[in-house]
Amino acid sequence: MKHTLGVDIGTYETKGVLADETGRIVAMAARPHRMIVPQPGWAEHRAEEDWWGDFVHVTRELLASSGVDPASIACVATSAIGPCMLPVDAEGKPLMNGVLYGVDTRAEAEIASLNAQIGEDVVLERCGNALTSQSVGPKILWLRNQRPELFAKTAKVVTSTTFLTFRLTGTYAIDHYTAANFSPLYDVTTQNWTADLAPDIIGLDKLPALMWSTEIAGHVTPEAAVETGLAPGTPVTCGTIDAAAEAISVGLRDPGDMMMMYGSTIFVIQATSARVTDPALWYAPWLFPGEHASMAGLATSGTLTRWFSENFAKDLAPDEVMGALAAEAAASPPGARGLLVLPYFSGERTPIHDPRAKGAILGLDLTHGRGDIYRAMLEGIAYGTAHVIDTFRDAGQAPVRVLAVGGGTKNEVWLQATSDIGGVPQVVSQSSVGASLGDAFLAAVAVGLAKRADITAWNPPAREVKPVAHAAYARQYPLFKALYPATRDIAHALGAEA
Repeated sequence: MKHTLGVDIGTYETKGVLADETGRIVAMAARPHRMIVPQPGWAEHRAEEDWWGDFVHVTRELLASSGVDPASIACVATSAIGPCMLPVDAEGKPLMNGVLYGVDTRAEAEIASLNAQIGEDVVLERCGNALTSQSVGPKILWLRNQRPELFAKTAKVVTSTTFLTFRLTGTYAIDHYTAANFSPLYDVTTQNWTADLAPDIIGLDKLPALMWSTEIAGHVTPEAAVETGLAPGTPVTCGTIDAAAEAISVGLRDPGDMMMMYGSTIFVIQATSARVTDPALWYAPWLFPGEHASMAGLATSGTLTRWFSENFAKDLAPDEVMGALAAEAAASPPGARGLLVLPYFSGERTPIHDPRAKGAILGLDLTHGRGDIYRAMLEGIAYGTAHVIDTFRDAGQAPVRVLAVGGGTKNEVWLQATSDIGGVPQVVSQSSVGASLGDAFLAAVAVGLAKRADITAWNPPAREVKPVAHAAYARQYPLFKALYPATRDIAHALGAEA
């Protein structure tokens, strides 16, 4: 029996699975880490400790707990939070912490500068994406402008998955799906790096080689084998971003399929029949040649529920806190008795793309309790998600099938509110393991142990959450959409430096 290994590096946790060639999970392992926030608007990970260190730890635990012979592992695939920006030196050693995806908003000035230099319409046409906090190009320019001594030592700029692939194989590789987030350095028409739009950001020789996600980037080196316990020579795929692997894990394949990932952030991927150009959404070639995807993402979701529990539920036991809060939220009626929350606690990504947006709780009176406020937090995330779904509809891409995945699917209030406010049924698969299972499946596809249609057998649908109409949501959703523009200037002024 052959096996495949999938490991995913998330915002707060690394997860890994070993699966056999039928899709049966023979072992799972996880290891927590933390997101570093050195100052407001910044978000970082330690590449050696949080990415590679976690990979080594989880892989060794999987091998030990399963008793699987490393020689039986036919392929390894990884995914990780992204797109990230990490400069490394000539030996591949990190020169600083990895700068995270769109929750890190440090490059706002560079975005403005590049838009003025290139033109927003040109960026959108050539790159398929407007420049936002999700874009890596401005963050590289930030490195050049703000850390010139580190930039001078930079041999490569990589993302999280690329760093893992390098540590495993010695090869710098990046999949096209991830590379499309490196605007303005990636041309979606030629599907290649480009220096035409911004030649002064970085030399293209300092970017990884482009591949498709299931291409074999290299093989486990003897040095990596000693660290991880894997067999030398084991094939390693190029890998991808965690959300893409998560989408694969629940069967996203046909145009109109939409994945709704309930994680540290809400992330949405929809397969499309052709390239969609919309400044409010992100575009990328999908994981396979000739296929397309449109994306969207909130800046905070699971991070917001974590923040709430850490600050306002200290009386609850750590292993019971989320369940207890969910029960308190369920006791509050839809609409949270007139409360509205703007979940923009780390700015916001789609559809407003405002890194200076702020969180807000509106409608409080002395009768509200913790359960009402927590429910309003969950509903605020659901309102933000519905705003994203409406953006897809406005772009002519109404979802045909919504596939829900991630730890947040265990919170019935959150899950149901998303269907109710967004007006969409959601299919929940049997397994919510997510990206690491998707990685193991992609590894199986890469070496011919599985075909893409086999994911239905690996992870079959389990239930459907159907939308229910509530008068409170019908009344409050338009108010939610009106709240941000009504308070935007005040929020910006509150966040301005003294």
